[in-house]
Amino acid sequence: MDTNALPRYDTGTNTTGCCPKFNPIGWDNQTLHFRDKPFVRALTKSAMHVPLNMGTVFTRVQEHIEDSAAFDPEQMIVLSHDLSPWEGEHFFAVTREVEDEEMVTLSGDYMTRVFEGPYSQAKDWMHDMEVAARANGKEPKTVYMFYTTCPRCAKAYGENYVVGVVEV
Repeated sequence: MDTNALPRYDTGTNTTGCCPKFNPIGWDNQTLHFRDKPFVRALTKSAMHVPLNMGTVFTRVQEHIEDSAAFDPEQMIVLSHDLSPWEGEHFFAVTREVEDEEMVTLSGDYMTRVFEGPYSQAKDWMHDMEVAARANGKEPKTVYMFYTTCPRCAKAYGENYVVGVVEV
C-alpha cells in the first residue's frame, strides 16, 4: 500500500443514519506505511476496559474534524487501544490540522487483520495480532483496534467487524 494510504472505507450502505455498514474487502492482511500521517488524539475514560464516555468524545472529535474540513470518508480509520484499565487512547485519521483537538503524527509500518464477533473478544484478537506479526518475522509493538461500527449499528447490521492493526 502507498505511504499514508488506507484501504477504501466504503460508506455506500448506511441504513442506521449513524455508522456505515463496514465492507471488509481490502482490509484483511494489509501492510500500512505511515510517514508523519496526521491524526487527532483523544482520550476516553474506562472502567476495567469498558468505555464510559466514548460516544461523547467521538461525537465531539468528529464534529471538530468535519468543522475543519479534515475528514476524508473514504480514508477513515480510528486506531484505539487501552493505556490502562481506566483510560483509552484513540487516533482519528485526518487530512489537515483540526482546531481545538490534540494533533499527532504516526510513522511506521502496520499489519492489519479483520475480525468479526463481539467486542468481548478484543483481548483474543490483540493476542492474534501479536502472533501474526511474529509469524511474519516482525516484532509487534502497539496493537490497535479499529472498531468499525458502534454497538447499536453492529446489532442493526448483524455483523461486528473489527480491524486489528499492529505496529511492526
